[in-house]
Amino acid sequence: MTQPLDAKTEDTLHGGPSFSFANRLERFAFAVTWRLLAWILPPPVGWGWRRFLLRLFGASIGKGAKVYPSVRIWLPRHLRMDDWTTLGPGTQCYNMAPVTLHEGAIVSQRVFLCGGDHDHRDMAHQLVTRPITLGRKAWVAAEAFVGPGVEVGERAVLGARACATRDIPADTVWTGNPAQQVAERRMAGE
Repeated sequence: MTQPLDAKTEDTLHGGPSFSFANRLERFAFAVTWRLLAWILPPPVGWGWRRFLLRLFGASIGKGAKVYPSVRIWLPRHLRMDDWTTLGPGTQCYNMAPVTLHEGAIVSQRVFLCGGDHDHRDMAHQLVTRPITLGRKAWVAAEAFVGPGVEVGERAVLGARACATRDIPADTVWTGNPAQQVAERRMAGE
């Protein structure tokens, strides 16, 4: 996992970097490649092409994973998408720490997955990163926010525009800001 630089020695409040030059160069190379090449083949024809591009930059991408060309990924090698997962249109995957989507997890359009925050107790505003995990068949609905260190449990749902800053247990439905449990998820036929 990529570690942020020390905010005190780098003086990030006055324009100093939060990450190493090598990290910034890697992200720049990917961003240019993605912006130029992810759009060549539109969905659904381009699913395999975008999986190839992400793997080229170190992402772990399973079969049938779908990534839309308008998705923004901060660091591909911090992304793991198991089989049959989706990152929907306009999703911001700000994965300063690893982001994992387990089999069948769906991230709908314009979701923000945020793997970092700043320590509000530190006058230097130190960046702190923590991984995000979406369990099997979890669903994060349109324009929701998932914060650093959050685990969305198996088959759990985070509703549209909800804000999750703590774990979402398996088989539950959460909505609102801050997200609160509103139901249990029962699968059809149960």
